[in-house]
Amino acid sequence: MPVSKATNQSHQMLGTGIQEGLLLKPIRYQWAYDLYNQAVANTWFPHEIQLGEDLGDFNRMTDEERHAVTFLMSYFNPNELLVNKALALGVYPYLNSPEAHLYLAKQMWEEANHCVAFEYVLETFPIDRDEAYAAHRDVPSMAAKEEFEVKYISRMTEQSLDITTTEGKREFVRNLVAYNVILEGIWFYSGFMVALSFRQRNLLRNFGSLIDWIVRDESLHLKFGINLILTVLEENPDLQTAEFAEEIRQMILDGVEMEERYNHDLLPSGILGLNASYINSYVRYLADRRLEELGFESHWGVSNPAKWMATANDTLELVNFFESVNTSYEVDAKASS
Repeated sequence: MPVSKATNQSHQMLGTGIQEGLLLKPIRYQWAYDLYNQAVANTWFPHEIQLGEDLGDFNRMTDEERHAVTFLMSYFNPNELLVNKALALGVYPYLNSPEAHLYLAKQMWEEANHCVAFEYVLETFPIDRDEAYAAHRDVPSMAAKEEFEVKYISRMTEQSLDITTTEGKREFVRNLVAYNVILEGIWFYSGFMVALSFRQRNLLRNFGSLIDWIVRDESLHLKFGINLILTVLEENPDLQTAEFAEEIRQMILDGVEMEERYNHDLLPSGILGLNASYINSYVRYLADRRLEELGFESHWGVSNPAKWMATANDTLELVNFFESVNTSYEVDAKASS
């Protein structure tokens, strides 16, 4: 039986045809397949890290320092699962590309793995779980961030998007910006910097290793999300308007403002070597990088105050970053000939 010619829609990233995207080869979006293979090579499991060895550090830390760790867990834990809902309900159903579907399936597993990793932290350290879980609802600055994210996913999940329309495609891109760029690319990285700052003072070293592995995953999530946004914009000229570009830019600026308020609650008095102003300088630096990666001018023009985080957040140097760290943990590594 002759194979019918594919529709134009099947040659694009966006599409909802169930029978489209069932053949992986020939690869159309090589970047998505490369990211899938890298993600598989980076597979890790939380309980391989001996978190119990950090208990002595945790017990010696100040109330402010323990508050920061608890606050981070209360934010990260539910949001890993929220990202999965955004991917499963708001991204995966609207793509044709089988290589993008492969990557998203691995990313969803990684988000689940991160959730388990943060549960491991809550099980190991003497953290009040009820207090940690309640904070994402009870702390206004944290609740505002969650409300922002839920607003975007609700638009996509409570009604089906019609991605044959310009407005439907705009909603799809808004969701990607909210989750991949703002939540994962700015808010998560702000938290990673705080979490890793303890190791800079020789505290919570195993916890730091756990965060390293999560950052490595998130670097790929960010790379995939930005590539996906740019691909959809390139393939859909009707989205390329000055008004829509300004809306996206403003979303990122609003995200920074919310994060700055949150960081004052995270570190109300500051801890050794770290305070809200320092973190917020880093947030603005991150946001400038995300703006540039999406094709905008930088907004704040601030330098990186945490240069020790540079390898973790520079997606443009992602390949070099992975070449430098893969030897520490990689599955399915090819034996050198």
